[in-house]
Amino acid sequence: MKFLPGVLLSLMMLTSCSSKFEKVLKSKDKEYKLKMAEQYYAKQEYDKAQQLYTDLLPLYKGDPRFEDIYYKYAFTAYYQEDYENAENLFKTYGENFPNSPKVEEMEFMRCKAYYKQSPKVDLDQTNTVKTMALLQAFINTHPDSKRIAEANGIIDTCRRKLELKEYNNAQLYYNLGFFKSAGVAFAVLIDDFPDSENSDMYALSSIKSYYRYAEMSIAGKEEERFQKVINDVNDFQQRFPSSKLLEEAISYKTKAETGLKKLQTQNNEQTKATTQR
Repeated sequence: MKFLPGVLLSLMMLTSCSSKFEKVLKSKDKEYKLKMAEQYYAKQEYDKAQQLYTDLLPLYKGDPRFEDIYYKYAFTAYYQEDYENAENLFKTYGENFPNSPKVEEMEFMRCKAYYKQSPKVDLDQTNTVKTMALLQAFINTHPDSKRIAEANGIIDTCRRKLELKEYNNAQLYYNLGFFKSAGVAFAVLIDDFPDSENSDMYALSSIKSYYRYAEMSIAGKEEERFQKVINDVNDFQQRFPSSKLLEEAISYKTKAETGLKKLQTQNNEQTKATTQR
């Protein structure tokens, strides 16, 4: 098998680096290992720095440098995207060094580590909710922190994710033909996210859902359900008088009123027929 000169050189360098790190890892000289760990950390070779810090932590307990080693050790986990371990290390940093000036930073990093574990919108959002709670606690504890703006930004991002999840669930009900459930879900969206710029869209979607529900109702239930659509449209007109969706919302009121008139006509005809017998 033939190697190109460049490939061969790269392999030799890789082998050399690996061999050098193995020697560092096996060294009994803790000062030398710490020096190399600092170098690897500075070069962003966090996997190597982490392995060395793991060995060094018990050796430097009680040493003035122990706090800095622990600090960097926590970040090696974060930078390698081991967010669950990083979150725990950021948390225990504050427990181990409660008087450190870096406690605020580590509390914030714990929040970020939770945020990094927030999954795709269609999955369980427990970590997203926990992130928001932790960040709010951080804001309350450190109201003058320079990190407040970033904290609020992450909270807003999390809130949008939760809003989108609820919207997708409501839309799924609608697509599956569960119109009453969809109507309720869209209405709950407005209550859960009152400041959303999509509130009028959710209100219209709720109206559409209840209209479809009324259309499919069994005899005797249509009238009250069409009336709900009319009431909801009236509420829409009051809450969103400038909405671009107002015209479409009013169209459902017209449809519901037409449905009511049709029902009333049928009821009158049936009453007349019964009287004539």
